[in-house]
Amino acid sequence: MSRHAVVRCAWDSEAAVWYVSDSDVPGLATEAASLEALRQKLPGMIEDLLAVVPRVDLCLDLAAHVPDRRR
Repeated sequence: MSRHAVVRCAWDSEAAVWYVSDSDVPGLATEAASLEALRQKLPGMIEDLLAVVPRVDLCLDLAAHVPDRRR
């Protein structure tokens, strides 16, 4: 059995962190200094929020948005 979760992340340039900007997981809110650190935090948090049994495979779609503004 598997569970699919979609998480959208964005960069906060003022705080210098990546954060969860949108998700289909109710209550998911976190941030981290790097996208990789955020990616590593998410599975455990999602399992806790959804009360997913650890033996259930979690398929995570992570989408990141970085605005690129140039003058």
